[in-house]
Amino acid sequence: MSLAIPNGLDNTVERPGERAPLVLGETTYHDITEAVCKVAERPPSKGWIGGFLVAFALLQMLGLLIVYLIYTGVGVWGNRAPIFWGWPIVNFVFWVGIGHAGTLISAILFLFRQEWRTSINRAAEAMTIFAVACAGTFPGIHVGRAWLAFWLAPYPSLNLWMWPQFRSPLLWDVFAVSTYGTVSLLFWYMGMVPDLATFRDRSKNKYRRMAYGILCLGWSGSSRHWMRYEKAYAILAALAAPLVLSVHTIVSFDFAVSQVPGWHTTIFPPYFVAGAIFSGFAMVLTLMVPARQMLNLEKLITIRHLENMCKIILATGSIVGLAYGTEFFIAWYGQVPAEQFAFLNRAFGPYAWAYWTMISCNVISPQIFWFKKARTTPWIIVVVSIFVNIGMWFERFVIVISSLSRDYLPSAWAYFTPTWVDWGMLIGSFGLFFTLFLLFCRTLPVINMAEVKATLAKQEHMAHLHGHGEEAGEGH
Repeated sequence: MSLAIPNGLDNTVERPGERAPLVLGETTYHDITEAVCKVAERPPSKGWIGGFLVAFALLQMLGLLIVYLIYTGVGVWGNRAPIFWGWPIVNFVFWVGIGHAGTLISAILFLFRQEWRTSINRAAEAMTIFAVACAGTFPGIHVGRAWLAFWLAPYPSLNLWMWPQFRSPLLWDVFAVSTYGTVSLLFWYMGMVPDLATFRDRSKNKYRRMAYGILCLGWSGSSRHWMRYEKAYAILAALAAPLVLSVHTIVSFDFAVSQVPGWHTTIFPPYFVAGAIFSGFAMVLTLMVPARQMLNLEKLITIRHLENMCKIILATGSIVGLAYGTEFFIAWYGQVPAEQFAFLNRAFGPYAWAYWTMISCNVISPQIFWFKKARTTPWIIVVVSIFVNIGMWFERFVIVISSLSRDYLPSAWAYFTPTWVDWGMLIGSFGLFFTLFLLFCRTLPVINMAEVKATLAKQEHMAHLHGHGEEAGEGH
């Protein structure tokens, strides 16, 4: 079965009164299987090998720096009084935010039956898992004595001299992020089971066939398997959907429940959630736009997919911009001198360069997506997405560093200067992320073949009905 392009028109763009198809060209079910499986089956390209070597080198640098940190102590960071939360916490919040788009695309859009999610949800879910792995690295090493990081776990033990403080949002983080990572991993894996069976059936190497056979849990494609799969997938989607909102809400409580000027504000939970979705979609676009071209997936990841994600970036970026303005308004309206000083210090103090970088990248740059030309031009999408990623890292930098650097006592004020270890760990965390993503592209299905085929079937059905409607109209 295939879907022909009517009247020879370019179906990469929307025609008047008709949306662009989600699967382009005369694509068949077999074509979808071939396109996705060939990514993992063909020998790695020179570009993939080069990218992997660079990413893996950065990952090794991160590992060596962590060993150096544990051996030497946290003095190798730029953290100093009163800025005891430095770049490790900035990086933690940044990576947790990156991990939001995958679950939103997979769970919430699934529950709302948004079919355009089908080609991008698998890679977005993978990015969620990898971003949570990057985020989880930093709290463990930030405690100083990393060999005692297990004290964060709320388990009953008489050997500890103290109990975890259950009223601390830092402990809530442990529950929130670990729950989010676990459910996201289960959701990602559950969705891959039918596609892993396809990989198993196509494998010519007995070891690959054995590995995929174990991972696909004996999937045979029977009606009973499909029934149970769809029920389990829907249940996991319902479990994952609230986590999209709860995880970054709890991360925001790390700041909002404190008394530090610039942190003690009730707008943080919705502000952080919108920012997390904003940065998560930007990272998805940053990777998927080049990946769709290098992996020859343009017919499955279409301009319509990219345009829809650009619209979400525009919406969430506008929400983030509103939050920035609301913070200043509440500081003025509340008439608390310390709060007013904290926000004026952000915009005009020693970290003004970071604040205005944040505003330029997060508020100004996404406004180009009001224009359809920008939303449908891949290189513009990539450039804006990179700016958004930079801006969202600076947002976390501004919130953490500028608020701590100047608190109630001028005698304790200080200026944070990152060390080479800070820089190395930030860059190394990207090495971990890209290493995992590149391995994912080579070993697992990057697109949900089963759901894309279901979308193609519905698309063909609608085209068939549309053709019959036109014939009936001509007959009259």
